[in-house]
Amino acid sequence: MPGWRQERRWLLILLAIGVSGVWWSPFPFLPLALLAVALVIWNLRQALRMKHWLTTYETREAPESHGIWRDLIKLSLRPTKRSQRYRVKLQALTDRLQDSTSALDEGIVMVNRQGNLEWWNRSAGKLLGLRDPVDINQPITNLIRTPEFTSYFLQGQFDAPLELPSPVAKDRWLSMAITLFGRNERLIVIHDVSRLRQLEQMRKDFVGNVSHELRTPLTVIRGYLETFEDLVPAGAKRMLVQMQEQADRMDALVRDLLALSRLENGSPEQRTPVDIIALLEQITEEALAVSAGRHRIHLSLETDLGLSGYQHELRSAFTNLVINAVKYSPDGGDITVRWYTQDKDLCFAVTDSGVGIEEHHLPRLTERFYRADPSRSKHTGGTGLGLAIVKHVLLRHGGELEVSSQFGSGSCFTARFAGSANLGDKS
Repeated sequence: MPGWRQERRWLLILLAIGVSGVWWSPFPFLPLALLAVALVIWNLRQALRMKHWLTTYETREAPESHGIWRDLIKLSLRPTKRSQRYRVKLQALTDRLQDSTSALDEGIVMVNRQGNLEWWNRSAGKLLGLRDPVDINQPITNLIRTPEFTSYFLQGQFDAPLELPSPVAKDRWLSMAITLFGRNERLIVIHDVSRLRQLEQMRKDFVGNVSHELRTPLTVIRGYLETFEDLVPAGAKRMLVQMQEQADRMDALVRDLLALSRLENGSPEQRTPVDIIALLEQITEEALAVSAGRHRIHLSLETDLGLSGYQHELRSAFTNLVINAVKYSPDGGDITVRWYTQDKDLCFAVTDSGVGIEEHHLPRLTERFYRADPSRSKHTGGTGLGLAIVKHVLLRHGGELEVSSQFGSGSCFTARFAGSANLGDKS
């Protein structure tokens, strides 16, 4: 090493000077002792300088030195220079990632585990009205001041995104999806869904308006068809009956569309306690009348708890499930209607011994106009909207629909109302 060779050369020179003092000094070993002390002091000084530099090397330049001490300083700087190169590369990668995310239309927000803002891209700043650097390290719940977002952010359950009005433009709607990463840090992805909501509202308005406008002409047509019953000759009555059947079917379709439109647009009514026991007894009697003795219908009331909600909506949903079981069960089949509790949830279940539903149909049963078996639906006069209405009624009551079926062995439709929040007065 160059430093060690230089150090060895200086040591040899100093040793030669010390040895030469034996001939010219009255004290033969005094020059050697003085040179040794001087060498120790110089090396101690170099060590102290290096120690001081190592403790402050991030803010101070390396001291000038010679020999082996210069080599030690160079070796000490090697990891620092390597880390600086890595730091430059990492910073370049970070800048590239930030530039690429800034070009996205979606808003990206990073929140630390304390819930404070760390970074956001340009789109998030526009959508949420964030200001740099004023809002950095500010709690995000102080910047998005809506109870829905605060509850969603703090609960820690991010399976579904949250939609809420933009804090900077009330006519704009945002969809926020949160992903956990690192040590309870959060990544928020924000989409502008204003256009989708406008299209959805236009669809709802269209369906509601068209359904409402169809009621009057249908009423007129049905009235004239009833009048014609006594006027047409016997040979034409079959055509008249078919016309009446199709008019009745259209009327049922319009009623279901109007009901679905009312459910989607919400209701300003206040929730009231619903006597579920009495309601199910009435529905069972109606089902027995529709069945006309062709099925065995059992009512099992395993709890006397009721629900808090809208009685006419619950009646519509429960009736739909029970009458469907009657329609799609063969003669002599068994139908069981249950009201019970399970895991602190209130449950309404309808089980039949019908033909069942193939598994690939189950995820789509609640879609509008979806029919698992179109030929059988036409035979029974279904509109294809019944289960969609059931789904929306349950959503308005904090419930969900569970369907289990085995083709050829019957089906079970369960309406599950979560927790005790829906509990009403006892029946």
